[in-house]
Amino acid sequence: VQLQASGGGSVQPGGSLRLSCAASGFTLADYHIGWFHQAPGQERAGVSCIGSSDGITYYADSVKGRFTISRDKAKSMVYLEMNTVGPEDAAVYYCAASPLSRPQDGREYEYWGQGTLVTVSS
Repeated sequence: VQLQASGGGSVQPGGSLRLSCAASGFTLADYHIGWFHQAPGQERAGVSCIGSSDGITYYADSVKGRFTISRDKAKSMVYLEMNTVGPEDAAVYYCAASPLSRPQDGREYEYWGQGTLVTVSS
């Protein structure tokens, strides 16, 4: 069972980036998928998530209107489209999978990817 996050890199302020999360060893469509980020010296925080069956999405206030989460069940992929990126978005981004329909925090996620680094620099 593995989650693989990718797509990180360096982006200029105001730019865009798309992160991808690929699953192997289990059916991604059966899990609630979340994106988290962790900046140096800070705690891990939830960014966005998407429900397994209903596809309902959630966004942290800091990214509402700028980030979009989506899933491609056929490809077993989840994406995080990041637009109007700012310095506050610089962090390692992780995708995670939870068997619960409405996980409340990171402790309720069962599988975690290795993280992909997003840096914001002009």
